[in-house]
Amino acid sequence: MLFNSFHFLIFLPIVAVIYYILPKKVRYIWLLAASYYFYMQWNPVYVLLLLVTTLVTYAGALAIEKTSKPRTKRIVLITALTANLLMLAYFKYMNMLMSLAASLAKLFGTDDLGFSFNILLPVGISFFTLQALGYLIDVYRGDIYAEKNVFRYALFVSFFPQLVAGPIERSRGLLKQLAVPKSFSFENVRHGFITMLYGYLLKVVIADRIAIFVDAVYDSPEQFGGAFVVVATLLFTLQIYCDFYGYSTIAKGAARILGISLMDNFDAPYLAGSIKEFWRRWHISLSTWFRDYLYIPLGGSRKGRTRTYINLMIVFAVSGLWHGASLSFVAWGVLHGLYQVVEGLLGVGRSNDKLKGSDNLPADIEKVGNKETSTETAYQGREHKGKEILIRVCSVVINFILVAAAWLLFRAGSLSKSVTLIGRLFAGDGESFNLTTFTGLGVSAEYFIVVAVATLILLIVDILKYKKIDVAESYLKMNVVLRVVLTVFLLVAIILFGCYGSAYDTQQFIYFQF
Repeated sequence: MLFNSFHFLIFLPIVAVIYYILPKKVRYIWLLAASYYFYMQWNPVYVLLLLVTTLVTYAGALAIEKTSKPRTKRIVLITALTANLLMLAYFKYMNMLMSLAASLAKLFGTDDLGFSFNILLPVGISFFTLQALGYLIDVYRGDIYAEKNVFRYALFVSFFPQLVAGPIERSRGLLKQLAVPKSFSFENVRHGFITMLYGYLLKVVIADRIAIFVDAVYDSPEQFGGAFVVVATLLFTLQIYCDFYGYSTIAKGAARILGISLMDNFDAPYLAGSIKEFWRRWHISLSTWFRDYLYIPLGGSRKGRTRTYINLMIVFAVSGLWHGASLSFVAWGVLHGLYQVVEGLLGVGRSNDKLKGSDNLPADIEKVGNKETSTETAYQGREHKGKEILIRVCSVVINFILVAAAWLLFRAGSLSKSVTLIGRLFAGDGESFNLTTFTGLGVSAEYFIVVAVATLILLIVDILKYKKIDVAESYLKMNVVLRVVLTVFLLVAIILFGCYGSAYDTQQFIYFQF
């Protein structure tokens, strides 16, 4: 069931109304039933995988908490982790392994391996697997209790707003909220509704509209020259952000309507001034999961610079593989790892600290006795501030270009297509870069205007978020007339300019494939 479907727009209000009508002590049972129904809309059979993951980690956590022997705890943890990771590997990577085996077989003169696999990837398996494994590790570390109620724990693993594409919630946050359901709150409903509206703006107005052009170029790169590939890659940089950020925002809003707070998964990532900062702001639930459960156990940055860089490369290679069963995803992850290694070697990110160090100018120029000195100091202060702003803007632009370049590997989906796309960057043939060609790709003047205006809204909201301003809370504190006007504006923009209905194929969220 897609968030951008009429099915979901009917499903969510029904779930919410019944949820608040029911007695508090049985509400989690209703949410569990609704979550399993939600997941079964893709493929009812694969709900068994969700059930197996739930039962294995539930039993493993109870066994870990019950025993006092460290060795037994470790054996139970490793067994449960291995069982879940093997299941994930089978469904997610078996097709890739068979493809590699077939390629190796051709080198030895045979085209027939005698068997083949064509396994359908269960939607959301990477997300709910990591969430369940995070809970298991938390219990092993003693960070949280082992949940005794199997149905409540099953809801933690399957909670429908964030089930298939995150955010990957921690047990300390979500599990404890599910244990104590909140009473109906009109404030939560208002907050959740406007949050969902913004998510839909990102998804159906920006991401799905941009997809028209991006898909045309990336699906047939041999027909287009370098200019088209550059524009399509830059647009995909915006598309994937609005698509995934849109999903996370809708999920956060839907959960808020039910009185449950989900973590922020994005925090203005394209305003980051370094790759390290980008990953503190992009897909926060995944990057913090890898930090806490892989990078730190590997030694983090505690064992010297060389080991730190090796750990970074391992984490980002695994992150790339997590995103997809293709070497292009691994290359994308490795490239981000290399970015961070180079940043570390060059000391990127420390330049601002140097500007704020011992060379700082006096904050209170009025204390400078000489008027001429005071004027000169004020001028130097403005010059110093201007230099900081210039450095920041340049670092943001350079970082954005580096991230966009890496997205080419991600969107290509295979190394062979990545090579083709890179080759097209330097090709002189292909479609000419003019308005007629754009029109032929379904891109009109309206297309550019809608994307530009919606992107400007996104930029304003991201700047406010970057400045630590809660946009949703600010909206709710506005004058009621202004609030109604903004709400109507969002609704009209989504209805008039959103990509849905018979004229378009309903676009799945990009991260559903992971």
